[in-house]
Amino acid sequence: MVDKNQTTKTISIDKYGIKSATIHYQLSATELHEETLQKNQGKEANSGALAVNTGEFTGRSPKDRFIVKDDITRDKVWWGDINIPFEADKFDALYDKVTNYLSEKEVYVRDSYACADENYKLNIRVVNEYPWSNMFAYNMFLRPTEEELDSFDPEWLIINAPGFMADPEVDGTRQHNFAILNFTKKIALIGGTGYTGEIKKGIFSALNFILPVDKNTMPMHCSANVGEDGETAIFFGLSGTGKTTLSADPKRKLIGDDEHGWTAENTIFNFEGGCYAKVINLSKENEPDIYNAIKPGAILENVIMDDNANVDYTNTSITQNTRVSYPIYHIDNIQIPSIGKNPKNIFFLTADAFGVLPPISKLTPGQAAYHFISGYTAKVAGTEAGINEPVPSFSACFGAPFMPLHPTKYAEMLSKKMQEAGVNVWLVNTGWTGGPYGIGSRMKLKYTRAMITAAMDGSLEEANKDNYHIHSVFGLQQPRVCPNVPTEVLSPRKTWNNDEGYYETAHKLAKSFKENFKKFESYANEEILGGAPLGG
Repeated sequence: MVDKNQTTKTISIDKYGIKSATIHYQLSATELHEETLQKNQGKEANSGALAVNTGEFTGRSPKDRFIVKDDITRDKVWWGDINIPFEADKFDALYDKVTNYLSEKEVYVRDSYACADENYKLNIRVVNEYPWSNMFAYNMFLRPTEEELDSFDPEWLIINAPGFMADPEVDGTRQHNFAILNFTKKIALIGGTGYTGEIKKGIFSALNFILPVDKNTMPMHCSANVGEDGETAIFFGLSGTGKTTLSADPKRKLIGDDEHGWTAENTIFNFEGGCYAKVINLSKENEPDIYNAIKPGAILENVIMDDNANVDYTNTSITQNTRVSYPIYHIDNIQIPSIGKNPKNIFFLTADAFGVLPPISKLTPGQAAYHFISGYTAKVAGTEAGINEPVPSFSACFGAPFMPLHPTKYAEMLSKKMQEAGVNVWLVNTGWTGGPYGIGSRMKLKYTRAMITAAMDGSLEEANKDNYHIHSVFGLQQPRVCPNVPTEVLSPRKTWNNDEGYYETAHKLAKSFKENFKKFESYANEEILGGAPLGG
């Protein structure tokens, strides 16, 4: 195992209100792996990776994410069901309870930073109750050098106490778990949940406020890679649509798999120092980069192993949201530092479980803004309790749970940058073909990869030129031919062999788009409104 972050430095955390704690500072991944095993908080898979169970919560809890409403946030945050206000005095009281809970305990402290571009660097100190949570922070944030640690001055503090349970009636939370951002005090306070994703998404949410407001930089829930020609591709998409898989391309260098900034200087930089990939149905054949990254230093979450420590990636008995985190250097083909220039293609990934969207289509600027604000994918049967057939799922900007500002703020920034950089924008359906979920089948990964490659190298545009088919329901420019993809795959209607059923379903989905967009109509200009589906 390669550990790049060991130090002999010691620190005190008394100033945070955590008194008389036994501090394990800046432990290596190897040491944290061993601590976790010794405390019986995890097991070792036969790949050498650490396997842990995150407990009651195996995913984020959006209704328990809060932002302190104060002078900084009051008039800027888009308050509502996503950004839920929390009282400053309630935060202070809860913070004192959490730090008192951690006092006299063993805690794991890590200094790290976010944003690979030096001009946007955010220094972070993480205090964790559990060693594997601290190992997650090692994997996911950027790792300072020994020299950088000597003069490290943390700007943001993350306090992570999975074992602390809030009292909703007293503490002002909804239930016993919480994740609260305080922009005045620059603290992310997390308790009552062991799900590690809350740690990284807390800082992502903070940057989604800081960068547009203070730095004129657009934050993006996306993956990104760069080709040999130096052109950067960006992949937006919600969980399960293929961001991590499709950006891990052996012929291109990975910038990052989830969170990036797009600067005024037209560069793309990774916020993170690692990857956090879904492993449901993972195979070496389909996703070799992710599969091979699962080795000592990686953390598997909520997977099932047999008696020989072999992981069954098809087993979802704990959750559909099985995950692995690993430092980005577990991937061979990476961009160092994690910065790209010259963005030329943007891909909006959607897993359309209705099977009606084309596998790839080119978007006009108005359609690009419309689909970005919509952020469509679909939930399939079995992913959540009570879901028995596909359900449309819309998440503004492909990341609404992490966006403190109004979605149109991000859409305006994207639209401006698209025009300045002259990028092509593509909508890619990584979901179903030949019918909806339960009848059709998932789009073959090799076809999706071929379509994306053709879009990036220009051969898709060259093959179709002005001969795109305009989809009668969605108004999208649908290519008729694509290198290395069977022609019949490109027309979702033809794959159904049931025109009536296809159009009925397509109009139903188009109607869902329009219903969802009503809440944004008063903020949208004519060009964006013109990007709506034709049908529905």
